[in-house]
Amino acid sequence: MKLGLNLGYWQRGADDATESVLAAERLGYDSVWTAEAYGSDVFTPLAWYGARTSRIKLGTSIAQISARPPVTTAMTAMTLDHLTGGRLLLGVGASGPQVVEGWYGQPFAKPLARTREYVEIMRKVWRREEPVTSDGSHYPLPLAGGLGKPLKLITHPLRTDIPVYLGAEGPKNVALAAEVAQGWLPLFVFPSKIEEMYGASLAGAPEGFDVAAMVMVVISDDVRSALDGVKMMLTLYIGGMGAKQRNFHADIIGRMGYAEAAEHIQALYLAGRRDEAFRAIPDELADGISLVGPPGRIKERLEFWRASPVTSLLVMGPRDEPSLKLVRDLVLG
Repeated sequence: MKLGLNLGYWQRGADDATESVLAAERLGYDSVWTAEAYGSDVFTPLAWYGARTSRIKLGTSIAQISARPPVTTAMTAMTLDHLTGGRLLLGVGASGPQVVEGWYGQPFAKPLARTREYVEIMRKVWRREEPVTSDGSHYPLPLAGGLGKPLKLITHPLRTDIPVYLGAEGPKNVALAAEVAQGWLPLFVFPSKIEEMYGASLAGAPEGFDVAAMVMVVISDDVRSALDGVKMMLTLYIGGMGAKQRNFHADIIGRMGYAEAAEHIQALYLAGRRDEAFRAIPDELADGISLVGPPGRIKERLEFWRASPVTSLLVMGPRDEPSLKLVRDLVLG
C-alpha cells in the first residue's frame, strides 16, 4: 500500500503546509494532494509545494471539470508536470450540481458523458499526434460556424501519458474510472464494504489501477473526541454539501447501509438543527471510514484497509512530522 498526504483546501495565508510536505517527502510518502471547491484553486498550492520538493508526487484531488475547458486543464497539467519533473497525478471530477450550477454557472447534466469526453480531449492534447478536434456534444472542437481551426499544443509535454484519476462516488462513475483512468479517488471508503458496493464497477480495472482512498486520521487516546471530529466532518458533507434533491455524499452513505440515517441527518441539518444532525451520525459509520484512536487501535483497524481493494492511503489530518512519521510507520512498517 502506498501512502499519501491529502492537504485538502488552501484557505488562508497562514495555511502554508510546506513544512508538512517536506516532512512527508523525507519520510518516504509517495504523494501529496490538494483540493478545490469554491475557494482556492487546486493547482496553485500544488505548484508552490512542487517548487520546494524534488521527489514526492503531486496530486489534484480534484480539479473540477466545470471550472476549466479540457484544453485548459490539459495545458495546466502539462506545464506543472514539466516544471516538477514528471510528478503530477491529475485527479479530475464532475463535482456536484450545487457547485457546478451555483458557482460556475454551468449545466450539470450528463456528468459521465462530459467526463469521458473531457479525458479524451486532454489525452489528444498531450499526445500531439494531430491538431485537436472533438465531435462530442459537450466540448466540440473547433466551434462550429466560427473562424476557429484545429490546433496542436505548442509545447511538447514531458509525458504524453500524465496519469489521470477520477473522483467518483456512484457505481457508474467508478466503472468509468476503471475504464478510462489510471486511478480512482474515493472520498468516503468503508473498507469492509467496498467490494460489495463497487466490486462490479472495479471488475474491469486494468493491472496497476490505483484506488487512492482519502481517510481522516486522528491520533488520540481519547477515542470519543476523535470520533466526534470525524462526525463533525460527516455532518457537513451529509447535511450541507449538496442540494436537498441531490447530494452524492448522502447517497454514498446510504449505499453503505445508512440510508435512513443519511436522510434524517440531512433533514435536521437543512432545518438548522445542526447539533441534532451531529448527534444522529452513527459512531459505527464515523469509525468505519476513518482511522482514529491511539496507535495500537489504528494499527488494528488498518487491517481492514489492507484487506480491501485500496492501494493508496491518502491521510487527512496529521501535519506535524512526528505524527506523519507515526502514520508512516503504522502503514508502511
